[in-house]
Parts: sequence; structure tokens; C-alpha cells
Amino acid sequence: MGIFAKLFKKNTEGASSKNVEDFVSLTRVYFQSVIAANLGITNIRFVPDVANFKRLFKIPTQGGRLGQAEKTASRKMLMQDYGLSEGFFKEIDASVKKHCRTQNDVQAYLFMYQGFSQDLMMLMGNLMQWKFRVPSFFKGALRSMTEKTVHDICTKTVWKKDDVHKTAMAVRQYKERLGYSEQWMTEYVYNVVLLAKKEPKSKATEEK
Repeated sequence: MGIFAKLFKKNTEGASSKNVEDFVSLTRVYFQSVIAANLGITNIRFVPDVANFKRLFKIPTQGGRLGQAEKTASRKMLMQDYGLSEGFFKEIDASVKKHCRTQNDVQAYLFMYQGFSQDLMMLMGNLMQWKFRVPSFFKGALRSMTEKTVHDICTKTVWKKDDVHKTAMAVRQYKERLGYSEQWMTEYVYNVVLLAKKEPKSKATEEK
């Protein structure tokens, strides 16, 4: 099945299928759509996630510009299905505009964002271990815990473990270079955590 198979099924059959993979994939579509629209990219192979999204949801190209309609559609889905704020998208727009001025800048930017996202989620998983077991219906508490941990990552200068210290410093550097706020980081991480908690555990995990 394709990346957006479950989302596509939801749209056509009305079945709920929100999961981490769909959220992360839709976020990538938004990033790539902004890049395509800003730089006037015409080769759809340059933005593979947009190509998949466009094909599955049959989105026509708006005004002859690749990325414009896809940006609007992915943004609408992310807001409706995951409750993301206007500010979340404004920060992506500003970051992409600042760092992707030519097509040569794109790969370096996306590579930097990938490192930021991976290090951030790895660090949050390390620091919030037991807190992830908080039941999903305590959304307010989970959001507050996520916000506090993100704030610690962005401000705390001394950590007990060397690996945690190094990763926290790396995340902070990524944050400053990419231009994302603590609020953006909290919103992204909170959605991933909430969705991960809803996904069924594998048989191996259940047997443990």
C-alpha cells in the first residue's frame, strides 16, 4: 500500500485511520509543496511526496504552478485531522523562504530538517519515557509534559548523561539554524506521541 493509503481510504470510505506515518508524510508533503511553489519547480520527480499525494487525491495543478494546490490541500488535512495551528505552517513557510532560495539549497535544507526531527524525537523518547504511558485521554497533561520537556531541551545547559547533553545541544543548534520555535517543536512532538499511543502494539510487544 502507498504512503497515504490509509488517509485515502478515510477520505473515500469515512474510516478513521490517523497514524504517525500519515502525519509525518503529510508534513513532508507540505514542506515539499512550499518549496515547489516558492522556487517554481516544474519537475514533479524533484518532490516525490507531493507526487504521491497529488496522484492519490487527484489534485489538479493550480494556475500551472506545482505545489500551490498541494500546499493548500495538505495544510487543510493537517489542520482538520490533527488540529495543527496556523502558526505551525507560518513557521515552515518562513524557514523554507529563508533557507531555500535556489534549487541547490533544497537537499541541504531537507537533510538538516531530517536530522532535527530525528534527534528531537529520539531525545524526547529518552527524556519522557514513563510519561508516554500517561493515558491518551489526559491530553492536557501530556501536552504540558511535552511542552516542559521541549523547554528544557532549549534552555537547560547541564545534563547528567553525555549522550543526552550532546543530542540536546545538536537539537538546539538545528532549531536556531532552521528558525523553529519551542511552540512549533511542542506541536510536532505532541502529535507524534499522541498518534503513537493510539497505534496497536506488535505481537512481540504484547507477549512481553
